[in-house]
Amino acid sequence: MMDDQYKIVFIEKPGESVWGIIGKGIRNFNLQHAGEKNSKRLCFAILTPTQEIFGGVLGEISWDWLHIDLMWIKDELRGHGFGHRLLLAIEDEARRQGAKNAFLDTFSFQAPEFYKQHGYRVFGELSGFPSGYQRIFLTKGL
Repeated sequence: MMDDQYKIVFIEKPGESVWGIIGKGIRNFNLQHAGEKNSKRLCFAILTPTQEIFGGVLGEISWDWLHIDLMWIKDELRGHGFGHRLLLAIEDEARRQGAKNAFLDTFSFQAPEFYKQHGYRVFGELSGFPSGYQRIFLTKGL
């Protein structure tokens, strides 16, 4: 194979086909080495009597790990235990579905202490992400 036959180009607005080709390639590579990840999405939401969403938590189980992707609660409900209840709900469901560990990331201006109080420990940090803050990566055994 001749390296001069190939070039690296910037694609300003990659379409679905670009994402699909690259995504399929890495999925196949990962499958060969790590086996099927058996992804399962999890979602718990705080609903009003009129079914309006006032918060929730989204995550995914892959290879026996729960990744907590997003958690948000409307300002007026903060400090009333909803975060605690959402976190326990997603952890319990993940455990029920076979997850052994969990991981997440949060910003220093969000909730790192909340997660530490729930048994999470820091395993990584990026300073200046965003400027003036840190992005903090945490994990916990389930």
